[in-house]
Amino acid sequence: MTAPPSIALPGSDQRVLWRSDDAPPPADRIELAGDQTTAQEALRRLRSRWLIYRGDYKNARQLLAAVGRRLGARRDTAKTPLELFRAERQSRQQEHDTLSRLLVELNAAGGLSLRAAPAVAEACRWRWGPELGPSVVPLRELQGVLGAYEWYRKGLEVAGLPGRLHPHYGVFTPTRGAYPELLRAVPDPTGKLVFDVGTGTGVLAFLLLARGAARAVATDVDPAAVASAREDAASLGFGSRFEVREVDLFPEGRADIVVCNPPWLPEAVRGRLDAAVFDPDSRFLLRFLAELPAHLAPAGVGYLLISNLAELLGLRPPDFLSSEIARAGLEVVWRKEAPASHPRSQDAGDKLHAVRSREVVTLYGLAASVSRV
Repeated sequence: MTAPPSIALPGSDQRVLWRSDDAPPPADRIELAGDQTTAQEALRRLRSRWLIYRGDYKNARQLLAAVGRRLGARRDTAKTPLELFRAERQSRQQEHDTLSRLLVELNAAGGLSLRAAPAVAEACRWRWGPELGPSVVPLRELQGVLGAYEWYRKGLEVAGLPGRLHPHYGVFTPTRGAYPELLRAVPDPTGKLVFDVGTGTGVLAFLLLARGAARAVATDVDPAAVASAREDAASLGFGSRFEVREVDLFPEGRADIVVCNPPWLPEAVRGRLDAAVFDPDSRFLLRFLAELPAHLAPAGVGYLLISNLAELLGLRPPDFLSSEIARAGLEVVWRKEAPASHPRSQDAGDKLHAVRSREVVTLYGLAASVSRV
């Protein structure tokens, strides 16, 4: 593992480690902020420099939230759903870039160097390992680590599984209820070999194993996802029937069922978790379709699980998927649909509610077309 970079603390010769996956180390001036710093002042300073907060933990959180509200108060001039979507992404990126400049200090054991701070050392060691050393981290990112650690510690219940999932940090959490609902409706997988391409937490493979699939081989390019899926397979009792490999797309060989939930929006990836949602130029999706026939056993079926949000936003034409399925020498042998059930699809206050409320998740059953066989 590469050692994190170090930075100099303001007014001191001491150097501390920089802890962040999503923000570059400070390249400009680092200054101090504290309990007397107002949100207006903090926002002005954060636009051009980094601030290390020293004071009370509650005040630090309140300052971060207040600055965030000021950043979110911009006037929206976007008109179309696509303009609204891209304006929202840009706004969130600007908010991330600005708020990530408010830093807090961790001691060598991972404790937070603020008054009245909660115990964070266990979560920090979970994220960055036992040998931390004095460090600084964006407060916003630390809050994300604490939230992820709670998901990991408490676990996530998924209908159809014999236990909870415990996702590792940075692994996309499967909170969309439509996915297990759709997989419960597929033909009986008993005795089948499954490939799960881009497995993430492993949830799709686990759901098929729970329904009787004989064995599953999962792949992912993210080492955290590989470790997370392997750990949960053991805790769920699937360890002897589940294998996960750090591989780009397909494992070698052919399977009776090849399941994939690719990133569903063809836009640029800007952060770690973006890779689970955004697929620049639909590259992942197109590679999956093009290579799928070579990995299907005779009479095998590919399970493509994908949202239509890209089409609703105008990021892809309505006939894009059907055309690419045919181009890959595949045909749809069955399809099952369910309305998207994530919180934003139910939020009437969301600027894109008119679009998100029409989002549908479809599970396509794909087979090699007769002309290709």
